[in-house]
Amino acid sequence: MAQDSVDLSCDYQFWMQKLSVWDQASTLETQQDTCLHLAQFQEFLRKMYEALKEMDSNTVIERFPTIGQLLAKACWNPFILAYDESQKILIWCLCCLINKEPQNSGQSKLNYWIQGLLSHILSALRFDKEVALFTQGLGYAPIDYYPGLLKNMVLSLASELRENHLNGFNTQRRMAPERVASLSRVCVPLITLPDVDPLVEALLICHGHEPQEILQQEFFEAVNEAILLKKISLPVSAVVCLWLRHLPSLEKTMLHLFEKLISSERNCLRRIECFIKDSLLSQAACHPAIFRVVDEIFRCALLETDGAPEVIATIQVFTQCFVEALEKENKQLQFTLKTYFPYTSPSLATVLLQDPQGIPQGQWLQTLKHISELLRKAVEDQTHGSCRGPFESWFLFIHFGGWAEMAAEQLLMSAAEPPTAVLWLLAFYYGPCDGRQQRTQTMVQVKAVLGHLRAMCRSTTLSAKDLQTAAGQGTDTDPRAPAQQLIRHLLLNFLLWAPRGHMIARDAITLKEIRPQ
Repeated sequence: MAQDSVDLSCDYQFWMQKLSVWDQASTLETQQDTCLHLAQFQEFLRKMYEALKEMDSNTVIERFPTIGQLLAKACWNPFILAYDESQKILIWCLCCLINKEPQNSGQSKLNYWIQGLLSHILSALRFDKEVALFTQGLGYAPIDYYPGLLKNMVLSLASELRENHLNGFNTQRRMAPERVASLSRVCVPLITLPDVDPLVEALLICHGHEPQEILQQEFFEAVNEAILLKKISLPVSAVVCLWLRHLPSLEKTMLHLFEKLISSERNCLRRIECFIKDSLLSQAACHPAIFRVVDEIFRCALLETDGAPEVIATIQVFTQCFVEALEKENKQLQFTLKTYFPYTSPSLATVLLQDPQGIPQGQWLQTLKHISELLRKAVEDQTHGSCRGPFESWFLFIHFGGWAEMAAEQLLMSAAEPPTAVLWLLAFYYGPCDGRQQRTQTMVQVKAVLGHLRAMCRSTTLSAKDLQTAAGQGTDTDPRAPAQQLIRHLLLNFLLWAPRGHMIARDAITLKEIRPQ
Protein backbone atom coordinates (compact mmCIF):
# COMPACT_ATOMS: atom_id res chain seq x y z
CA MET A 1 0.00 0.00 0.00
CA ALA A 2 2.86 2.38 0.90
CA GLN A 3 4.66 1.51 -2.35
CA ASP A 4 1.48 2.24 -4.31
CA SER A 5 1.28 5.63 -2.64
CA VAL A 6 4.89 6.45 -3.60
CA ASP A 7 4.33 5.28 -7.19
CA LEU A 8 1.19 7.42 -7.47
CA SER A 9 3.05 10.51 -6.22
CA CYS A 10 5.83 9.95 -8.79
CA ASP A 11 3.30 9.40 -11.56
CA TYR A 12 1.47 12.52 -10.44
CA GLN A 13 4.55 14.70 -10.92
CA PHE A 14 5.28 13.13 -14.29
CA TRP A 15 1.79 13.73 -15.66
CA MET A 16 1.62 17.22 -14.23
CA GLN A 17 4.70 18.12 -16.27
CA LYS A 18 3.34 16.37 -19.37
CA LEU A 19 0.02 18.23 -19.16
CA SER A 20 1.82 21.55 -18.79
CA VAL A 21 3.82 20.87 -21.97
CA TRP A 22 0.71 19.78 -23.88
CA ASP A 23 -1.15 22.82 -22.61
CA GLN A 24 1.52 25.32 -23.71
CA ALA A 25 2.08 24.03 -27.26
CA SER A 26 -0.32 23.05 -30.01
CA THR A 27 2.16 21.74 -32.55
CA LEU A 28 1.80 18.54 -34.49
CA GLU A 29 4.55 17.00 -32.34
CA THR A 30 2.72 17.70 -29.05
CA GLN A 31 -0.48 16.30 -30.54
CA GLN A 32 1.32 13.12 -31.56
CA ASP A 33 2.91 12.87 -28.11
CA THR A 34 -0.50 13.29 -26.50
CA CYS A 35 -2.02 10.54 -28.61
CA LEU A 36 0.86 8.19 -27.81
CA HIS A 37 0.33 8.65 -24.06
CA LEU A 38 -3.49 8.58 -23.90
CA ALA A 39 -3.75 4.97 -22.74
CA GLN A 40 -1.13 5.47 -20.02
CA PHE A 41 -2.74 8.69 -18.84
CA GLN A 42 -6.13 7.00 -18.61
CA GLU A 43 -4.61 4.27 -16.45
CA PHE A 44 -3.09 6.98 -14.22
CA LEU A 45 -6.50 8.64 -13.92
CA ARG A 46 -8.06 5.33 -12.94
CA LYS A 47 -5.46 4.82 -10.17
CA MET A 48 -5.94 8.41 -9.06
CA TYR A 49 -9.69 7.91 -8.74
CA GLU A 50 -9.21 4.71 -6.70
CA ALA A 51 -7.07 6.73 -4.29
CA LEU A 52 -9.28 9.84 -4.20
CA LYS A 53 -12.52 8.01 -3.50
CA GLU A 54 -11.10 6.78 -0.19
CA MET A 55 -10.47 10.36 1.02
CA ASP A 56 -12.70 13.28 1.89
CA SER A 57 -12.31 16.47 -0.13
CA ASN A 58 -10.17 18.19 2.53
CA THR A 59 -7.71 15.27 2.64
CA VAL A 60 -7.49 15.25 -1.16
CA ILE A 61 -6.53 18.94 -1.27
CA GLU A 62 -4.05 18.47 1.57
CA ARG A 63 -2.29 15.54 -0.09
CA PHE A 64 -2.48 16.82 -3.69
CA PRO A 65 -2.54 20.65 -3.49
CA THR A 66 -2.35 21.04 -7.28
CA ILE A 67 -4.94 18.34 -8.10
CA GLY A 68 -7.32 21.02 -9.38
CA GLN A 69 -4.74 22.25 -11.88
CA LEU A 70 -3.99 18.74 -13.11
CA LEU A 71 -7.64 17.83 -13.64
CA ALA A 72 -8.42 21.21 -15.22
CA LYS A 73 -5.62 20.81 -17.76
CA ALA A 74 -6.93 17.33 -18.58
CA CYS A 75 -10.51 18.65 -18.90
CA TRP A 76 -9.43 21.24 -21.46
CA ASN A 77 -7.47 18.77 -23.57
CA PRO A 78 -9.77 17.54 -26.38
CA PHE A 79 -7.63 14.48 -27.09
CA ILE A 80 -7.97 13.26 -23.50
CA LEU A 81 -11.71 13.88 -23.48
CA ALA A 82 -12.06 11.96 -26.73
CA TYR A 83 -10.14 8.88 -25.61
CA ASP A 84 -12.01 5.77 -24.43
CA GLU A 85 -13.27 6.23 -20.82
CA SER A 86 -11.00 9.13 -19.84
CA GLN A 87 -13.89 11.59 -19.85
CA LYS A 88 -15.92 9.43 -17.48
CA ILE A 89 -12.99 8.84 -15.11
CA LEU A 90 -12.27 12.59 -15.06
CA ILE A 91 -15.83 13.13 -13.86
CA TRP A 92 -15.35 10.62 -11.04
CA CYS A 93 -12.16 12.37 -9.96
CA LEU A 94 -13.79 15.80 -9.98
CA CYS A 95 -16.68 14.51 -7.90
CA CYS A 96 -14.23 13.42 -5.22
CA LEU A 97 -13.19 17.07 -4.82
CA ILE A 98 -16.73 18.29 -4.16
CA ASN A 99 -17.40 19.11 -0.53
CA LYS A 100 -20.85 17.77 0.34
CA GLU A 101 -21.35 20.33 3.11
CA PRO A 102 -19.13 23.35 2.46
CA GLN A 103 -18.20 25.10 5.70
CA ASN A 104 -16.79 28.32 4.26
CA SER A 105 -16.75 30.48 1.15
CA GLY A 106 -13.51 28.86 -0.07
CA GLN A 107 -15.10 25.42 -0.17
CA SER A 108 -18.22 26.84 -1.82
CA LYS A 109 -16.09 28.51 -4.51
CA LEU A 110 -14.25 25.24 -5.09
CA ASN A 111 -17.58 23.42 -5.54
CA TYR A 112 -18.73 26.08 -7.99
CA TRP A 113 -15.47 25.85 -9.94
CA ILE A 114 -15.73 22.05 -10.14
CA GLN A 115 -19.31 22.30 -11.39
CA GLY A 116 -18.05 24.60 -14.12
CA LEU A 117 -15.48 22.01 -15.19
CA LEU A 118 -18.15 19.31 -15.18
CA SER A 119 -20.37 21.46 -17.36
CA HIS A 120 -17.47 22.00 -19.74
CA ILE A 121 -16.69 18.29 -20.00
CA LEU A 122 -20.16 17.41 -21.22
CA SER A 123 -20.83 20.63 -23.07
CA ALA A 124 -21.43 20.40 -26.79
CA LEU A 125 -20.76 24.08 -27.36
CA ARG A 126 -16.94 24.17 -27.76
CA PHE A 127 -15.23 23.09 -30.96
CA ASP A 128 -11.59 24.09 -30.68
CA LYS A 129 -9.16 23.87 -33.56
CA GLU A 130 -7.40 20.92 -31.90
CA VAL A 131 -10.66 18.97 -32.02
CA ALA A 132 -11.10 19.92 -35.66
CA LEU A 133 -7.61 18.60 -36.50
CA PHE A 134 -8.17 15.40 -34.56
CA THR A 135 -11.65 14.60 -35.91
CA GLN A 136 -10.84 15.65 -39.46
CA GLY A 137 -8.41 12.77 -39.74
CA LEU A 138 -11.17 10.40 -38.61
CA GLY A 139 -13.61 11.74 -41.19
CA TYR A 140 -15.83 13.62 -38.73
CA ALA A 141 -16.78 17.28 -38.80
CA PRO A 142 -16.21 19.09 -35.46
CA ILE A 143 -19.87 19.98 -35.16
CA ASP A 144 -20.73 16.26 -35.21
CA TYR A 145 -18.09 15.17 -32.76
CA TYR A 146 -18.91 16.56 -29.31
CA PRO A 147 -22.65 15.82 -29.44
CA GLY A 148 -21.87 12.25 -30.47
CA LEU A 149 -19.33 11.90 -27.67
CA LEU A 150 -21.78 13.22 -25.09
CA LYS A 151 -24.61 11.06 -26.36
CA ASN A 152 -22.51 7.88 -26.36
CA MET A 153 -21.24 8.49 -22.87
CA VAL A 154 -24.70 9.23 -21.49
CA LEU A 155 -26.17 6.14 -23.14
CA SER A 156 -23.31 4.04 -21.79
CA LEU A 157 -23.88 5.25 -18.23
CA ALA A 158 -27.66 4.91 -18.56
CA SER A 159 -27.23 1.33 -19.79
CA GLU A 160 -24.94 0.56 -16.87
CA LEU A 161 -27.53 1.93 -14.44
CA ARG A 162 -30.31 -0.13 -16.02
CA GLU A 163 -28.18 -3.25 -15.67
CA ASN A 164 -27.52 -2.23 -12.09
CA HIS A 165 -31.29 -2.01 -11.51
CA LEU A 166 -31.90 -5.44 -13.07
CA ASN A 167 -29.07 -7.15 -11.18
CA GLY A 168 -30.89 -6.57 -7.89
CA PHE A 169 -29.10 -8.31 -5.05
CA ASN A 170 -26.26 -9.58 -7.25
CA THR A 171 -23.68 -7.40 -5.51
CA GLN A 172 -20.80 -8.53 -7.75
CA ARG A 173 -22.38 -6.98 -10.83
CA ARG A 174 -24.01 -3.97 -9.20
CA MET A 175 -22.66 -0.45 -9.49
CA ALA A 176 -21.30 0.77 -6.17
CA PRO A 177 -23.68 3.11 -4.32
CA GLU A 178 -20.90 5.70 -4.14
CA ARG A 179 -20.68 5.79 -7.93
CA VAL A 180 -24.45 6.21 -8.25
CA ALA A 181 -24.34 9.04 -5.70
CA SER A 182 -21.46 10.66 -7.57
CA LEU A 183 -23.37 10.41 -10.83
CA SER A 184 -26.34 12.24 -9.34
CA ARG A 185 -23.97 14.94 -8.09
CA VAL A 186 -22.42 15.30 -11.54
CA CYS A 187 -25.82 15.68 -13.18
CA VAL A 188 -26.94 18.65 -11.07
CA PRO A 189 -25.37 21.37 -13.26
CA LEU A 190 -26.06 19.43 -16.45
CA ILE A 191 -29.71 18.48 -16.03
CA THR A 192 -31.05 20.92 -18.60
CA LEU A 193 -28.79 19.60 -21.39
CA PRO A 194 -31.14 17.61 -23.67
CA ASP A 195 -28.64 14.80 -24.25
CA VAL A 196 -28.41 14.13 -20.51
CA ASP A 197 -32.11 13.18 -20.25
CA PRO A 198 -31.50 9.39 -20.54
CA LEU A 199 -29.02 9.52 -17.66
CA VAL A 200 -31.37 11.53 -15.46
CA GLU A 201 -34.17 9.09 -16.21
CA ALA A 202 -31.96 6.07 -15.48
CA LEU A 203 -30.85 7.54 -12.14
CA LEU A 204 -34.45 8.15 -11.06
CA ILE A 205 -35.63 4.69 -12.04
CA CYS A 206 -32.60 2.83 -10.66
CA HIS A 207 -33.49 1.64 -7.16
CA GLY A 208 -30.78 0.28 -4.92
CA HIS A 209 -31.23 -1.87 -1.85
CA GLU A 210 -29.58 0.49 0.60
CA PRO A 211 -31.57 1.46 3.73
CA GLN A 212 -31.17 5.16 2.92
CA GLU A 213 -31.55 7.18 -0.26
CA ILE A 214 -28.25 7.33 -2.14
CA LEU A 215 -29.12 9.99 -4.71
CA GLN A 216 -28.28 13.55 -3.70
CA GLN A 217 -31.09 15.81 -2.48
CA GLU A 218 -29.74 18.54 -4.75
CA PHE A 219 -30.26 16.21 -7.70
CA PHE A 220 -33.94 15.66 -6.87
CA GLU A 221 -34.49 19.38 -6.31
CA ALA A 222 -32.74 20.33 -9.56
CA VAL A 223 -34.70 17.78 -11.61
CA ASN A 224 -38.03 18.87 -10.15
CA GLU A 225 -37.22 22.54 -10.69
CA ALA A 226 -36.30 21.81 -14.31
CA ILE A 227 -39.60 19.96 -14.80
CA LEU A 228 -41.60 22.85 -13.32
CA LEU A 229 -39.83 25.36 -15.57
CA LYS A 230 -40.27 23.10 -18.62
CA LYS A 231 -36.51 22.91 -19.15
CA ILE A 232 -36.55 19.12 -19.19
CA SER A 233 -39.05 16.54 -20.42
CA LEU A 234 -39.15 13.13 -18.74
CA PRO A 235 -41.59 10.22 -19.10
CA VAL A 236 -44.27 9.93 -16.43
CA SER A 237 -42.64 6.76 -15.05
CA ALA A 238 -39.47 8.75 -14.21
CA VAL A 239 -41.50 11.58 -12.66
CA VAL A 240 -43.36 9.03 -10.52
CA CYS A 241 -40.01 7.69 -9.27
CA LEU A 242 -38.87 11.24 -8.50
CA TRP A 243 -41.94 12.04 -6.40
CA LEU A 244 -41.94 8.67 -4.65
CA ARG A 245 -38.28 9.07 -3.68
CA HIS A 246 -38.45 12.77 -2.78
CA LEU A 247 -41.72 13.91 -1.19
CA PRO A 248 -40.72 17.63 -1.05
CA SER A 249 -40.64 17.63 -4.87
CA LEU A 250 -44.25 16.42 -5.03
CA GLU A 251 -45.32 18.99 -2.44
CA LYS A 252 -43.56 21.76 -4.36
CA THR A 253 -45.32 20.69 -7.56
CA MET A 254 -48.69 20.94 -5.80
CA LEU A 255 -47.82 24.41 -4.49
CA HIS A 256 -46.74 25.41 -7.99
CA LEU A 257 -50.14 24.29 -9.30
CA PHE A 258 -51.98 26.34 -6.67
CA GLU A 259 -49.82 29.38 -7.47
CA LYS A 260 -50.71 29.11 -11.15
CA LEU A 261 -54.41 28.81 -10.34
CA ILE A 262 -54.33 31.79 -7.97
CA SER A 263 -52.28 34.03 -10.25
CA SER A 264 -54.42 33.30 -13.30
CA GLU A 265 -57.11 35.95 -13.80
CA ARG A 266 -59.77 33.63 -15.20
CA ASN A 267 -59.90 29.95 -14.45
CA CYS A 268 -62.54 28.20 -16.52
CA LEU A 269 -62.72 24.43 -16.12
CA ARG A 270 -60.84 23.92 -19.38
CA ARG A 271 -57.99 26.12 -18.17
CA ILE A 272 -57.81 24.26 -14.84
CA GLU A 273 -57.68 20.99 -16.79
CA CYS A 274 -54.75 22.28 -18.87
CA PHE A 275 -52.86 23.32 -15.72
CA ILE A 276 -53.42 19.92 -14.07
CA LYS A 277 -52.45 17.82 -17.10
CA ASP A 278 -49.44 20.03 -17.73
CA SER A 279 -48.23 19.37 -14.16
CA LEU A 280 -48.31 15.55 -14.74
CA LEU A 281 -49.99 15.19 -11.34
CA SER A 282 -53.09 13.41 -12.62
CA GLN A 283 -51.01 10.93 -14.65
CA ALA A 284 -48.58 10.26 -11.79
CA ALA A 285 -51.50 9.84 -9.37
CA CYS A 286 -52.25 6.46 -10.96
CA HIS A 287 -49.74 5.30 -8.35
CA PRO A 288 -51.79 5.14 -5.11
CA ALA A 289 -49.03 6.60 -2.92
CA ILE A 290 -48.88 9.75 -5.04
CA PHE A 291 -52.67 9.97 -5.27
CA ARG A 292 -52.97 9.79 -1.47
CA VAL A 293 -50.46 12.63 -0.98
CA VAL A 294 -52.12 14.83 -3.61
CA ASP A 295 -55.57 14.08 -2.19
CA GLU A 296 -54.39 14.90 1.32
CA ILE A 297 -53.10 18.29 0.14
CA PHE A 298 -56.46 18.95 -1.53
CA ARG A 299 -58.19 17.98 1.73
CA CYS A 300 -56.09 20.50 3.68
CA ALA A 301 -56.82 23.22 1.10
CA LEU A 302 -60.52 22.45 1.35
CA LEU A 303 -60.52 22.69 5.14
CA GLU A 304 -58.39 25.85 5.18
CA THR A 305 -60.76 27.61 2.74
CA ASP A 306 -64.00 26.37 4.37
CA GLY A 307 -64.93 24.42 1.27
CA ALA A 308 -64.30 27.20 -1.29
CA PRO A 309 -66.06 26.45 -4.62
CA GLU A 310 -62.78 27.11 -6.47
CA VAL A 311 -61.03 24.35 -4.52
CA ILE A 312 -63.95 21.94 -5.06
CA ALA A 313 -63.88 22.70 -8.80
CA THR A 314 -60.12 22.00 -8.91
CA ILE A 315 -60.59 18.69 -7.06
CA GLN A 316 -63.32 17.65 -9.49
CA VAL A 317 -61.27 18.52 -12.57
CA PHE A 318 -58.25 16.73 -11.11
CA THR A 319 -60.39 13.63 -10.46
CA GLN A 320 -61.69 13.65 -14.04
CA CYS A 321 -58.11 13.84 -15.36
CA PHE A 322 -57.03 11.12 -12.92
CA VAL A 323 -59.82 8.73 -13.97
CA GLU A 324 -59.01 9.41 -17.62
CA ALA A 325 -55.33 8.61 -17.01
CA LEU A 326 -56.28 5.49 -15.04
CA GLU A 327 -58.41 4.19 -17.89
CA LYS A 328 -55.70 4.99 -20.40
CA GLU A 329 -52.98 3.25 -18.38
CA ASN A 330 -54.84 0.01 -17.74
CA LYS A 331 -58.26 -1.31 -18.60
CA GLN A 332 -58.32 -3.19 -15.30
CA LEU A 333 -57.25 -1.55 -12.07
CA GLN A 334 -53.83 -2.70 -10.89
CA PHE A 335 -54.69 -1.50 -7.39
CA THR A 336 -57.98 -1.84 -5.51
CA LEU A 337 -60.08 1.28 -5.02
CA LYS A 338 -59.44 0.92 -1.29
CA THR A 339 -55.81 1.92 -1.88
CA TYR A 340 -56.96 5.22 -3.39
CA PHE A 341 -59.90 5.91 -1.05
CA PRO A 342 -59.08 4.08 2.19
CA TYR A 343 -61.63 5.80 4.46
CA THR A 344 -64.82 5.09 2.53
CA SER A 345 -66.90 2.18 1.34
CA PRO A 346 -65.42 0.43 -1.73
CA SER A 347 -68.94 -0.11 -3.10
CA LEU A 348 -69.61 3.64 -2.95
CA ALA A 349 -66.29 4.44 -4.63
CA THR A 350 -67.05 1.89 -7.37
CA VAL A 351 -70.40 3.51 -8.20
CA LEU A 352 -69.06 7.07 -8.12
CA LEU A 353 -66.11 6.14 -10.33
CA GLN A 354 -68.51 5.44 -13.21
CA ASP A 355 -68.93 8.13 -15.85
CA PRO A 356 -72.46 9.54 -15.38
CA GLN A 357 -72.73 10.20 -19.11
CA GLY A 358 -71.90 6.57 -19.82
CA ILE A 359 -75.03 5.35 -18.02
CA PRO A 360 -78.25 4.97 -20.08
CA GLN A 361 -80.62 7.86 -19.36
CA GLY A 362 -83.33 5.50 -18.21
CA GLN A 363 -81.08 4.33 -15.35
CA TRP A 364 -80.04 7.78 -14.10
CA LEU A 365 -82.64 8.05 -11.38
CA GLN A 366 -82.05 4.50 -10.17
CA THR A 367 -78.27 5.10 -9.95
CA LEU A 368 -78.74 8.40 -8.11
CA LYS A 369 -81.03 6.71 -5.59
CA HIS A 370 -78.43 3.98 -5.07
CA ILE A 371 -75.68 6.56 -4.45
CA SER A 372 -77.96 8.44 -2.06
CA GLU A 373 -78.74 5.24 -0.18
CA LEU A 374 -75.05 4.34 0.22
CA LEU A 375 -74.12 7.86 1.34
CA ARG A 376 -77.04 8.14 3.73
CA LYS A 377 -76.15 4.84 5.32
CA ALA A 378 -72.54 5.97 5.80
CA VAL A 379 -73.57 9.38 7.17
CA GLU A 380 -76.55 8.57 9.37
CA ASP A 381 -75.66 5.08 10.56
CA GLN A 382 -74.07 5.64 13.96
CA THR A 383 -73.25 1.99 14.65
CA HIS A 384 -69.64 2.42 13.47
CA GLY A 385 -68.99 5.20 15.96
CA SER A 386 -66.70 7.03 13.52
CA CYS A 387 -66.74 10.83 13.73
CA ARG A 388 -64.91 11.14 10.42
CA GLY A 389 -67.56 9.17 8.51
CA PRO A 390 -69.74 12.06 7.25
CA PHE A 391 -66.80 14.21 6.16
CA GLU A 392 -64.98 11.34 4.44
CA SER A 393 -68.15 10.34 2.58
CA TRP A 394 -68.72 13.94 1.48
CA PHE A 395 -65.06 14.40 0.53
CA LEU A 396 -65.31 11.34 -1.70
CA PHE A 397 -68.62 12.53 -3.18
CA ILE A 398 -67.37 16.00 -4.16
CA HIS A 399 -64.58 14.41 -6.21
CA PHE A 400 -67.23 13.36 -8.69
CA GLY A 401 -69.20 16.54 -9.39
CA GLY A 402 -70.97 15.02 -12.40
CA TRP A 403 -73.37 13.20 -10.08
CA ALA A 404 -74.52 16.44 -8.42
CA GLU A 405 -75.10 17.95 -11.89
CA MET A 406 -77.10 14.90 -12.91
CA ALA A 407 -79.17 15.09 -9.70
CA ALA A 408 -80.00 18.77 -10.31
CA GLU A 409 -80.94 18.00 -13.92
CA GLN A 410 -83.20 15.15 -12.80
CA LEU A 411 -85.04 17.40 -10.35
CA LEU A 412 -85.60 20.10 -12.97
CA MET A 413 -86.49 17.93 -15.96
CA SER A 414 -88.79 15.47 -14.22
CA ALA A 415 -92.51 16.27 -14.10
CA ALA A 416 -93.04 13.85 -11.22
CA GLU A 417 -92.75 14.62 -7.51
CA PRO A 418 -89.08 15.28 -6.59
CA PRO A 419 -87.59 12.01 -5.27
CA THR A 420 -86.61 12.35 -1.61
CA ALA A 421 -83.39 10.42 -2.21
CA VAL A 422 -82.21 12.89 -4.88
CA LEU A 423 -83.20 15.90 -2.73
CA TRP A 424 -81.21 14.42 0.16
CA LEU A 425 -78.22 13.83 -2.12
CA LEU A 426 -78.02 17.51 -3.12
CA ALA A 427 -78.76 18.73 0.41
CA PHE A 428 -75.83 16.63 1.63
CA TYR A 429 -73.59 17.88 -1.20
CA TYR A 430 -74.06 21.50 -0.08
CA GLY A 431 -74.45 20.90 3.67
CA PRO A 432 -72.30 17.95 4.78
CA CYS A 433 -72.09 19.26 8.35
CA ASP A 434 -75.84 19.74 8.74
CA GLY A 435 -77.75 17.53 11.11
CA ARG A 436 -80.81 15.55 10.14
CA GLN A 437 -83.24 18.34 11.03
CA GLN A 438 -81.31 21.04 9.13
CA ARG A 439 -81.00 18.84 6.07
CA THR A 440 -84.73 18.09 6.12
CA GLN A 441 -85.46 21.84 6.30
CA THR A 442 -83.19 22.43 3.28
CA MET A 443 -85.06 19.73 1.34
CA VAL A 444 -88.41 21.40 2.13
CA GLN A 445 -87.15 24.79 0.87
CA VAL A 446 -85.71 23.27 -2.29
CA LYS A 447 -88.95 21.41 -2.94
CA ALA A 448 -90.88 24.70 -2.79
CA VAL A 449 -88.47 26.32 -5.25
CA LEU A 450 -88.84 23.37 -7.63
CA GLY A 451 -92.62 23.83 -7.51
CA HIS A 452 -92.28 27.46 -8.64
CA LEU A 453 -89.81 26.53 -11.37
CA ARG A 454 -92.20 23.89 -12.75
CA ALA A 455 -94.96 26.47 -12.79
CA MET A 456 -92.68 28.85 -14.67
CA CYS A 457 -91.99 26.14 -17.25
CA ARG A 458 -95.73 25.84 -17.92
CA SER A 459 -96.10 29.61 -18.24
CA THR A 460 -96.11 31.17 -21.70
CA THR A 461 -94.20 34.21 -20.47
CA LEU A 462 -91.15 34.26 -18.22
CA SER A 463 -89.64 37.26 -16.50
CA ALA A 464 -86.89 38.15 -14.10
CA LYS A 465 -89.51 38.86 -11.42
CA ASP A 466 -90.77 35.28 -11.70
CA LEU A 467 -87.22 34.15 -11.08
CA GLN A 468 -87.02 36.46 -8.08
CA THR A 469 -90.16 34.94 -6.65
CA ALA A 470 -88.75 31.45 -7.00
CA ALA A 471 -85.45 32.49 -5.45
CA GLY A 472 -87.28 34.06 -2.50
CA GLN A 473 -88.59 30.66 -1.38
CA GLY A 474 -85.42 30.12 0.63
CA THR A 475 -85.72 31.36 4.20
CA ASP A 476 -81.94 31.70 4.76
CA THR A 477 -80.47 35.14 4.11
CA ASP A 478 -76.85 33.98 4.26
CA PRO A 479 -75.75 33.34 0.63
CA ARG A 480 -73.33 30.65 1.89
CA ALA A 481 -76.08 28.70 3.63
CA PRO A 482 -76.47 25.19 2.11
CA ALA A 483 -80.09 25.85 1.08
CA GLN A 484 -79.15 29.08 -0.71
CA GLN A 485 -76.24 27.45 -2.54
CA LEU A 486 -78.44 24.56 -3.67
CA ILE A 487 -81.26 26.90 -4.78
CA ARG A 488 -78.80 29.02 -6.71
CA HIS A 489 -77.48 25.85 -8.42
CA LEU A 490 -81.02 24.89 -9.48
CA LEU A 491 -81.84 28.41 -10.71
CA LEU A 492 -78.69 28.55 -12.86
CA ASN A 493 -79.45 25.14 -14.36
CA PHE A 494 -83.04 26.24 -14.99
CA LEU A 495 -81.82 29.32 -16.88
CA LEU A 496 -79.62 27.12 -19.04
CA TRP A 497 -82.49 24.84 -20.01
CA ALA A 498 -85.52 27.16 -20.09
CA PRO A 499 -86.58 29.02 -23.27
CA ARG A 500 -85.36 32.63 -23.12
CA GLY A 501 -83.40 31.66 -20.02
CA HIS A 502 -80.33 33.63 -21.10
CA MET A 503 -82.44 36.76 -21.64
CA ILE A 504 -84.03 36.41 -18.19
CA ALA A 505 -80.61 35.98 -16.61
CA ARG A 506 -79.41 39.19 -18.25
CA ASP A 507 -82.45 41.08 -16.94
CA ALA A 508 -81.98 39.63 -13.48
CA ILE A 509 -78.33 40.68 -13.34
CA THR A 510 -79.16 44.17 -14.62
CA LEU A 511 -81.85 44.63 -11.97
CA LYS A 512 -79.57 43.09 -9.32
CA GLU A 513 -82.43 40.82 -8.35
CA ILE A 514 -80.13 37.84 -8.02
CA ARG A 515 -76.77 38.53 -6.41
CA PRO A 516 -73.82 36.23 -7.09
CA GLN A 517 -72.26 34.41 -4.19
